Amino acid sequence: MSTTLPDPDKTRRQVGLGMLVVSSLFGLVLLLIFVLLPPLASDNPMHAYGSMLLGATLALPAGLVYLLIPRTFDRYDPEPWYALVGCLMWGGICAAAFSIPINTCVMSLGSEALGAVVSAPFVEEFWKGIGIVGVFYFLHREFDGIVDGIIYATFIALAFAITENVIYYARGAEQGMGMLAVTVFFRGIMSPWLHPLFTAMTGMGFGIARETKLGWVKFLAPIGGYCVAVLLHMTWNGSATLSASTDGGAKWLFFILYPGWILLVIGFFISLFFLVKRRGRILREYLLDEVALGTITQSELDLVCAPFGRLRAHRRHGLAGANFVSAIARLSLSKWHVSRAYATNTRTLSWDFIVPLRQEIAHLRRTLRD
Repeated sequence: MSTTLPDPDKTRRQVGLGMLVVSSLFGLVLLLIFVLLPPLASDNPMHAYGSMLLGATLALPAGLVYLLIPRTFDRYDPEPWYALVGCLMWGGICAAAFSIPINTCVMSLGSEALGAVVSAPFVEEFWKGIGIVGVFYFLHREFDGIVDGIIYATFIALAFAITENVIYYARGAEQGMGMLAVTVFFRGIMSPWLHPLFTAMTGMGFGIARETKLGWVKFLAPIGGYCVAVLLHMTWNGSATLSASTDGGAKWLFFILYPGWILLVIGFFISLFFLVKRRGRILREYLLDEVALGTITQSELDLVCAPFGRLRAHRRHGLAGANFVSAIARLSLSKWHVSRAYATNTRTLSWDFIVPLRQEIAHLRRTLRD
């Protein structure tokens, strides 16, 4: 008989889903107004829409391929599909749509440089960050720490970049194939990971807030992460804008700084690799006593803590095998949360999951043997 796990966040999760749906509908209306309808007023609407279709054809496949990379990193306790779909909806529809009218207004009242260097970093990182806030609050049980914050942020940012690239590629195509090629080269090849890099700083801030025992860090870490995201975004846009708008020595500023950005992106992936390795060590540490108790075997512990152990279990036993590994991983993370709550004498809902998860593991093992 299957064990029913506690679901104390059901109401909160349903409220979050409702807010996401409403926000997405509003975002679609804004995209219709600011992106899809304006070509009708152009001299050649068919050419404009053809350019938009070409932009989507170039941006979407590349974006979907890029999504495989954070998904591959997220191997020990993969984020649930519904959380990732929500991130994609927020980044590609809501964050992009809510940013466009604000940036457009700033550019109309000020200048394109003001919009790119000041408005875009603050506004875009704010709206992308709100998506992370949503996961952190409405799916709190699925937000375990720094790795999760980075993964959610990366999915939001890549979806945002896909929408933005469709728009920029369409503009480039309207000016000719040469300009389209330049735009695709600079945005799709030279800098596809910059939006994820920026927004990952906010995700790391919320991940630190989830893990820390210190109240002031819980409050300041997300704010600090957002500020770093804005600073990086502002520096990138500022160097690109300055290089494009001057004939002096500053014209080469973008290209001088570009190797530094490459190193930052490489450093980001290296950091993520070691953070994932740390997650594996946490899983093992909090499962060792479960081996002694007989909840799991040593071979099952090794499978859960192995790279792509969930994938191996899925190949051998199908969905039941993947669920078995996920339940063991969730037990370990629940105990990790409990240990941190115990250290600060606070209450955590993870207490209520330990016994049901042990029962669920036993049930799934019997299912695999049948």
